[in-house]
Amino acid sequence: MSLFDVPGWSIGAEPVAESSSLSKKRKRSIDDTDKTTVSDNLEKLVKRLKGTKSQNSISGLGGESKKDKKKRLKEEKREREKEEKKKSISLPKQLRPFADEQVPRKSESLSNDYSVHKHTAKRNSAQRMSVLGRSPAKERIDHDGLTVLQQGMKHSLDGARFRLINETLYKSSSDEACKMIREDPHIFEEYHTGFRRQVQSWPTNPIEHYTTILSRYPSKTVIADLGCGDAALAKGLNPLGLNVLSYDFVSDGAFIVEADICSQLPLPGSEGEEGKKSDGDGHIVDVVVCALSLMGTNWPGCLREAWRVLKPSGELFIAEVASRFTNVEQFQSLVGLLGFKLSSKDDSNTHFTLFVFRKVPRQKLSEKEWKKILSQGRILKACEYKRR
Repeated sequence: MSLFDVPGWSIGAEPVAESSSLSKKRKRSIDDTDKTTVSDNLEKLVKRLKGTKSQNSISGLGGESKKDKKKRLKEEKREREKEEKKKSISLPKQLRPFADEQVPRKSESLSNDYSVHKHTAKRNSAQRMSVLGRSPAKERIDHDGLTVLQQGMKHSLDGARFRLINETLYKSSSDEACKMIREDPHIFEEYHTGFRRQVQSWPTNPIEHYTTILSRYPSKTVIADLGCGDAALAKGLNPLGLNVLSYDFVSDGAFIVEADICSQLPLPGSEGEEGKKSDGDGHIVDVVVCALSLMGTNWPGCLREAWRVLKPSGELFIAEVASRFTNVEQFQSLVGLLGFKLSSKDDSNTHFTLFVFRKVPRQKLSEKEWKKILSQGRILKACEYKRR
């Protein structure tokens, strides 16, 4: 009896054979040889993939050659250098220290910084003095203990102060100038200190010129120096036997007599009688000198006083800055109205024009005539300076 016999069922004795038409595929048995072949092929594939990857890394990204990569890196370096150069140009440059100067490091203490800067300051001072031909020990040379730099600054300030005072005197009347100087006596001293310094830059000094000329005059000649400054003319001529009377806004207690030279000189003399032509009376002066002293707006008054105190045919010496004249002939005519005749004129100097007039008789000036003369005072321009 069969193991699977079931009542009512029956199974054939022989199994049905598989039809060859159901599958045409031939199944191969995988032996050891085939396994080896598959393994070898897999290894070859892996090696091939590795080789491709390494080749790509050598030739560069995306297949870039060595030559192209070298060129690209060179261009990138050049671009970086350009950017760095632009940044360095736009930034402020650091001060370059001297060759022997030691720049303190950030890590050094404040005391070290101070010592380095102190040493540098000493060396710079020594270098400056060596350029000037002086040793550092002689840097302080004046009684005030000022260095060369400080002296230069002081001279600049003194020069500016002189220019301001000088311009003010030219644009003020003589009585206004007197009031200003009385309120501050230092103004007169500051003015003449600056004036003496300015004289050193002139090609010639009118006072020295007049000292040379008048030194030939006879002994006992009386000379009135109007606007005398520091009385250089008197100091040069008095020892030669000439009598120089010096007048200015401030007296020095020795040579200079205080006076308003455009208003009233403390000297004898008169203008004569009205309606009559004369030389006046009571005068004692042989020569009047006005060297750069026709300054105020009422400067014609100085020449009126010169005529009053001069003897008949007495001489009037005038030296003025050439740039002040708007019209030289008009100036000569105005002086002629005051009672003078031109003897000589010297305009060969680049800075000054020199005149010599001689006193001639005239009638006493009426107030109307005097106002007319004063209105022509603009013939001489005021000295003005550029603002610095």
